Amino acid sequence: MFDDATALPAFDTTFLNACSESPLSAAIRRARDHLLKLQSSEGYWVFELEADCTIPAEYILMMHYMDEMDAGLQAKIACYLRSRQQADGSYPLFAGGEGDVSCTVKAYYALKLAGDDIEAAHMARARHWILSQGGAARSNVFTRIMLAMFKQVPWRAVPFIPVEIMLLPRWFPFNMDKFSYWSRAVMVPLFILCSHKVTARNPLGMGVRELFTVDPEEEQHYFSHVKTPLGKAVLALERIGMRMEPLIPAGLRRKATERARDWFLARLNGVDGLGGIFPAMVNAYEAMDFLGMPPDDPRRQTTREAIERLLVVGEDSAYCQPCVSPIWDTGLASLALQEIVRYNPNDQALREALKNAMSWLASKQLLDEPGDWQIQRPELPGGGWAFQFENSYYPDVDDSAVVAHALARDGSPEFAYSLERATGWIAGMQSRNGGFGAFDADNTHYYLNHIPFADHGALLDPPTADVSGRCLMYLATMQDSQPALRPVVNRCVDYLRREQEADGSWFGRWGTNYIYGTWSVLAGFETAGIRREDPAVARAVAWLKGVQRDDGGWGEDNMTYHNASPDQRGRFHTSTAFQTGLALLALMAAGETACTAVERGIDYLLKNQQADGFWKDDCFTAPGFPKVFYLKYHGYDKFFPLWALARYRNEHSGLEQRGFLGESLMNRLP
Repeated sequence: MFDDATALPAFDTTFLNACSESPLSAAIRRARDHLLKLQSSEGYWVFELEADCTIPAEYILMMHYMDEMDAGLQAKIACYLRSRQQADGSYPLFAGGEGDVSCTVKAYYALKLAGDDIEAAHMARARHWILSQGGAARSNVFTRIMLAMFKQVPWRAVPFIPVEIMLLPRWFPFNMDKFSYWSRAVMVPLFILCSHKVTARNPLGMGVRELFTVDPEEEQHYFSHVKTPLGKAVLALERIGMRMEPLIPAGLRRKATERARDWFLARLNGVDGLGGIFPAMVNAYEAMDFLGMPPDDPRRQTTREAIERLLVVGEDSAYCQPCVSPIWDTGLASLALQEIVRYNPNDQALREALKNAMSWLASKQLLDEPGDWQIQRPELPGGGWAFQFENSYYPDVDDSAVVAHALARDGSPEFAYSLERATGWIAGMQSRNGGFGAFDADNTHYYLNHIPFADHGALLDPPTADVSGRCLMYLATMQDSQPALRPVVNRCVDYLRREQEADGSWFGRWGTNYIYGTWSVLAGFETAGIRREDPAVARAVAWLKGVQRDDGGWGEDNMTYHNASPDQRGRFHTSTAFQTGLALLALMAAGETACTAVERGIDYLLKNQQADGFWKDDCFTAPGFPKVFYLKYHGYDKFFPLWALARYRNEHSGLEQRGFLGESLMNRLP
């Protein structure tokens, strides 16, 4: 029988709590609830990581290269490609960007292989656009290598990258150890494919000669992008090397090929793949095939599985991710949720979720595994984290700083050893100039960006302001208990001061762009004790306030990587939730919690929250390689706005107690 005496008070309590909840707390609760539902049973979060159409197009090209067809999957990827084409027929490197010749060539070729009629309207538009840009001969090095493998251009159209590079001593200017991790992982199996001029099976025998304005055999301007004196000198030398290639002894080529094979086989990385990145995995898979490894070889099967795990398959369409980001996503999501626990330490469900996340992250730490980073730091003990589920040869300094910061904020003594190892490793990866790169120390051989192969300008991993800011964010919190860190922290601060732009912002190498970079540095300055009165902080705050949009939000275009003039930085045709969250976090880190700009930014987030508790940004959120390759982190419009709202509530709760809040701000609090 229904018990009125006990049911009514329960109803009243629920009703009163709902009625008393402020819009701010309600928004935080909705985002929190949805984010917790997306946590895996193992404790991690992983969101989709989308790139431009190059990657899904390359998946179709790989199937035809290997003659390993999946007609159903091909049809779904083709559907995805058609949906991303712009009105002028081109394919951009990021949503809303300018058309890119290389991306459009690959998308066109993939759709043609998938069965699209070249006279269909979308194919005709793509073809006409490519021809208007000078044709497929103007595509980048990686695209021309693909075209050479499919016998669409001669091998002289691509740089001479002999596998004998593997035998060069460390002191040699082009030794592989001087390149970034991603360059090594992609290039080593590619050396095998290019040196042996391996050709695609291409069972349909289909080409794209209609995309050239000059017969590919007659084209003389494949390297028109080489402009610098150093680049031209290297091009002349490598053209001579190409002519002398027949003189390379067969035994030397065999030895170099075996060295390259052994190198990438040692780093296959199980079902997470070589380097954890799609291009390296595909090159390794195709190289295994050339080297005679049969389809049932466990290493070849595992590599194919690693590639397939990158697929995102829907009911009608599918695409391939360039990699996955569980460590990064889990670290950032945890930092956002830790702000909520600060406000409500009795939230048991949230505490349990964070406990699981911290335990999972701690279990992924790389302690004594071999890694390429040890080439520069042979005596440094390990202690970092990768970006992907597993990538033992390539821990990421940036991810490591985020994860260590989350573990430190958790405060549990069970993570003391993890933090000890992490602190030592991160500090030990500092470069000579005081900054931090993402995967290597002192990876600053800038002359390599002038070689003909480097038309993408992304062969290196030098220190950057955004990575350095996050390393500072973590290391500065540890310096009181570890005084030996103070010189490391001071050198990093000095580096960041030198890197500040004249307008007060900082460049964002790994996130778009100056808003992201400025947040990264101000977060580090905060933990280092650099306050709002500091001239560098004051300039950054003034810049952030100056680029706030009329609707209260912030937004920045990826075109700022192509045109970085001060009047373009921090600007976009629309506000975005993730960049608004970043700008708010930056301002609050600078001590600007009570300013009008922050209040307007919070209003923007509250007004644009969706019914499911999240926000929706259609834009790409980061460069993989500026000007060449861009990414959309599907988690950014979920945890960055939540993080900003939660910190705002925490900051204002403290300010209210000290009597700093005006009436309009106090009305937001529960």
